[in-house]
Amino acid sequence: MEQAILGTLNRARAARRAAVTFSDLADGGTQIFLEGDDCPAPWRLAVARALQSGKAGFVETEHGSFFCNVYLPPPRILVIGAVHISQALAQLAPVAGFDMTIIDPRTAFATPERFGGVELIAEWPEDALKLRPLDRFTALAAVTHDPKIDDAPIRAALAADCFYVGALGSRKTHAARVDRFRRAGVADAEIARIRAPIGLDIGAASPAEIAVATLAEIIEALRRRDVGPAEGGAP
Repeated sequence: MEQAILGTLNRARAARRAAVTFSDLADGGTQIFLEGDDCPAPWRLAVARALQSGKAGFVETEHGSFFCNVYLPPPRILVIGAVHISQALAQLAPVAGFDMTIIDPRTAFATPERFGGVELIAEWPEDALKLRPLDRFTALAAVTHDPKIDDAPIRAALAADCFYVGALGSRKTHAARVDRFRRAGVADAEIARIRAPIGLDIGAASPAEIAVATLAEIIEALRRRDVGPAEGGAP
């Protein structure tokens, strides 16, 4: 691999940005495209498909035959709230290939006995996120039902362009959340990105079923995310 391409890949990895390389099967030349950057129109569809699927393989384009490699940062799930849903989600997330962290300042809930083997942070989200910045490959699920705990990280996730932002609560609860966010100056377009009630609508009733519905919605958001250039330029 060319030194310049390798350097770009290393910088992208350090910044948790996705990248795609296309190696020409005829002459061995390689091109690289980063998620969030614009690229020439003839390449956009192939780049978007590769970034969304995360799969390497052979690609036929109008430019010839190429081998495509995809480099995605490890996706992660950040859960706000050490509740029963979080316990079930902690068992499911690794199976689907997600790292997972739980943040909850309520030490009665955030105990190692309830969440063995999971990164558990018993701090206020605002403090914990100072050392764990959110990014486009983070999914945030807020499940405490307490706006004093949930609201700040939800707003931080919207600002960081997380690929998924979900919040537990009924439609009435979410309507109150929307009102709070509007009064705080959050744009309607950003508020519309919040998945609430959380999870795909599969009729989930138990905490385990809600966890399944939430993980399925996170996977859907990851695989169908917008991989085009960020508004106003690359992120």
